[in-house]
Amino acid sequence: MSPEKMIHMANQIAIFFETHPREAALDGFADHINRFWEPRMRRQLLDHLAAGGEGLRPLAIEAAARIRPPRAA
Repeated sequence: MSPEKMIHMANQIAIFFETHPREAALDGFADHINRFWEPRMRRQLLDHLAAGGEGLRPLAIEAAARIRPPRAA
């Protein structure tokens, strides 16, 4: 998927969870990514975060450590 679309999708999820208390927001964002994003999407997001996370909302960046990397094939 294009980086722009991936950033947009992650930011939409972050916006939803930003109304929650901080810890719940971080857990909710990461849980959503872990449960519903396929491994390639999670890998793309994690790679983007590792490169600095440009364009992502602060919640998405802060939740990075809670996102499970996909298993190696």
